[in-house]
Amino acid sequence: MAPSSPERAQPVLRFAPSPNGRLHLGHALSALTNERLAMAMGGRLLLRIEDIDRERCTPEFERALREDLAWLGLRFEPSVRRQSEHFGDYVVALAQLRERELLYPCFCSRREVQAAISAEEVASGRPWPLDPDGAPLYPGMGRALDGVQARARIQAGEPHVWRLDMERALALVADALSYRVFDTSGLSRTVAAQPARWGDVVLARKDVATSYHLSVVVDDALQGVTHVVRGRDLEAATDIHVLLQRLLSLPTPLYQFHELLLDEAGRKLSKSRQSESIADLRARGLTAAALRRQLGFS
Repeated sequence: MAPSSPERAQPVLRFAPSPNGRLHLGHALSALTNERLAMAMGGRLLLRIEDIDRERCTPEFERALREDLAWLGLRFEPSVRRQSEHFGDYVVALAQLRERELLYPCFCSRREVQAAISAEEVASGRPWPLDPDGAPLYPGMGRALDGVQARARIQAGEPHVWRLDMERALALVADALSYRVFDTSGLSRTVAAQPARWGDVVLARKDVATSYHLSVVVDDALQGVTHVVRGRDLEAATDIHVLLQRLLSLPTPLYQFHELLLDEAGRKLSKSRQSESIADLRARGLTAAALRRQLGFS
C-alpha cells in the first residue's frame, strides 16, 4: 500500500475497543470524541474490535460493549473489522519484516530476562533503563542466537516471541521519523518520533501471530484511517507505529491524543482495576443524555 496524504483524503476515524471487560467512562470519552470530530469533518466513523487476545477477549464482552455503544447513541458504519478474523493480514506484514531480517526470535523467559537485567545493574552500579511504559528494556540476548539453532528450536515447538531489531530497523530509515498531531481547529504540528526508547519490541508470539503494535498499524492502513484519535496514554506508542508504517510502506495518519479520566486516587480508569463501568452507571439509572453532558458532549 502506497503512502497517501491524510489531509487530502476523506476523513476516516475509528473507535477500537478490546472485548476483554466492560467499557468505562474513559472508553465513552474516546468514542464520543471520535464521533464529534467525524461529524465536524464530514468524515466516516468505523468500529474495530481488537480481539487478538483470544484468552481474555470473549463474545460476551463484545456483545456487551456493542450494547453500551448503542445505548450511548453512537452509530458506526455497518462493516465492523474484527481482528481475530484477519490474522492472515498480520502474518503477511510480519513476513515482510522477517524477509528484510528485521526480526529475530527470542526464547528467553521473563525470569531469564530479569536475571540478565539484575546482573547488568550489579555490574554497572546503575539502574536499568525503562521504556515509556515503565518496563525494563529488553537486554537483547536473543540477537546473538545462531540462526540454525533458532530454527531448530522453533521447529521443536519451543515457546518464543518475535522481536523487532530496533537498531537495524532505524538504520534502514534514511531520515528522521515524525508524525502530525492535529487539534480541534484543524491545525496540525509536527512531532518527532523516538522509537529507540522502546528497544526491541515484541511484534508476535508463537501462539499469537501479531501484537497490538503490528495489528493496529496494518488495520489502520487497510481501513483507510486518516485520523487516529485516542487517549494520551498511547501517545508514546505512536513512535513504534510510525516506524512500522515506514518499514511496511504504509501511510501515516494524523493523530490526536485526548486527556484521560482519572479515579479518586489519580489513576487512569482501567478494566483491570474494575473501574465503574458504563453498565454500572446504566444500572444506577443514569441516562445516555446525562452521561454525554457529564463528559462535555451535548
